Amino acid sequence: MNKKFKISVLGDGGWGTALAVVGARKQNEVLLWSAFPEYAETLRQKRENVKFLPGVCLPESLKITADLKEALDFAEIVVLAIPTQYLRAVLHKVKEYHGGSKLFVSVAKGLEKKTCLRPSQIIYSLLGQETPLVVISGPSHAEEVARNMPTLVVAAGKHIGDAEKVQAAFADTYFRIYSQNDIPGVELGGALKNVIAIAAGVCDGLQFGDNSKAGLITRGLLEMVRLGIRMGANPNTFYGLSGVGDLMTTCFSKHGRNLKVGRELGGGRKIAEILKGMEMVAEGVDTAMSVFQLCQELKVELPLMHEVYRLCFEDKDPRQAVQDLLGRDAREELKQY
Repeated sequence: MNKKFKISVLGDGGWGTALAVVGARKQNEVLLWSAFPEYAETLRQKRENVKFLPGVCLPESLKITADLKEALDFAEIVVLAIPTQYLRAVLHKVKEYHGGSKLFVSVAKGLEKKTCLRPSQIIYSLLGQETPLVVISGPSHAEEVARNMPTLVVAAGKHIGDAEKVQAAFADTYFRIYSQNDIPGVELGGALKNVIAIAAGVCDGLQFGDNSKAGLITRGLLEMVRLGIRMGANPNTFYGLSGVGDLMTTCFSKHGRNLKVGRELGGGRKIAEILKGMEMVAEGVDTAMSVFQLCQELKVELPLMHEVYRLCFEDKDPRQAVQDLLGRDAREELKQY
């Protein structure tokens, strides 16, 4: 008989809600925490996340709260479904109430502004280096996960037993979880692919063809590997689910927020105007700033991601960015890293 777990999901966005639905589908006891009491009440009454996951019914067994202490006291597994830029603020509150040995699961994708830290580094810095932690990433749009569309992701932890516990808690015939131990690689794959997705969207906005987009994604993957190696990741991770898998999904899917940002940029709109009209967070914009900063510090050449930074933060003309990329000096393809 399968073991049942008590799980709290912190964060009422689409991904957090989808994971809460998956956890409940496995017959676990699941509690979903919202930072906003009024919206928590809306979720309870409507049994639907109308803002972030419309059309998906929330199981009656799924509990909902706006009380963080209640959520932490409830669970043995705590899923941190908080956007990277807000994670630190929430963790300061978690630290006040956190007691006992809980397994934390981070599903954030991005790098923190100014510090350039990965989500796991933020978590360890606030909750302690010995905190049991697993990170999940991969091609996993919430809209599809919550609707029982087959999805494959990867869970990484310092201790493989922690990743296996996450497999036992969430994996079923719709949601397959692989395990490994490369936390930096899994997190960087989930973060950096969003920057490349903005560039892919610019290709669409400029009405370029399949040749352009395929070439861009291929070279973008190379840049992900190049930076990942410098940051201590296993290069092989980027050829798995959290790398090329998530990259393909984000660069082609109708659900891709970062792809949408790129398409709007390619169509001539300015970044401030684009972001103002978005309800959900497009992590690739802030990540582009962090990547630019890292490149200065680590002396890494990432021409494609540099141009995304310039598009987002220097209002560079998209067509000029393309010409500058294509006009660089010729080089051998396999001189990669």
